[in-house]
Amino acid sequence: MPMDIRKIKKLIELLESSGVAEIEIKEGEDSVRISRHPGGGAPAVMSPQALWAAPAYGLPPALSTQAPAIPTPPPTAAEPAAEPLKGNVLRSPMVGTFYRSASPGSKPFVEIGQHVNVGDPVCIIEAMKMFNQIEADHAGTITRILAENGQPVEYDQPLLVIE
Repeated sequence: MPMDIRKIKKLIELLESSGVAEIEIKEGEDSVRISRHPGGGAPAVMSPQALWAAPAYGLPPALSTQAPAIPTPPPTAAEPAAEPLKGNVLRSPMVGTFYRSASPGSKPFVEIGQHVNVGDPVCIIEAMKMFNQIEADHAGTITRILAENGQPVEYDQPLLVIE
């Protein structure tokens, strides 16, 4: 009997809410591996059918249920190097959607030039239908807002700069 899909969904939720990059669970003869970045490349999405294609044992290498690595394009010399961010960079603690205000009609938590103290709310990140209020980790003045309202953000992505 294959692993319950609810267990796999729960494992994915745990992986997304933690700092863990990969997890592998074996239950009897069945096993499942969930990774944020398979093969070291960009994140890939595996369909549940790929996970359930066959038990992990006894498969020839050509029928492996692991997703193939996604090649990343090599950097080109024509791309300008990003300028280093000065000041204290507030980074996203999770993957989700960045929002500057609590609701579409309300005013943003912070604006450029505004002074904030440690613990002041500066934005919201929606992850898995949960709205997570992000607070300033340094006191100072907001000098740059690096994410757009409604934009998807990655874990550790710079959101704003406090000087």
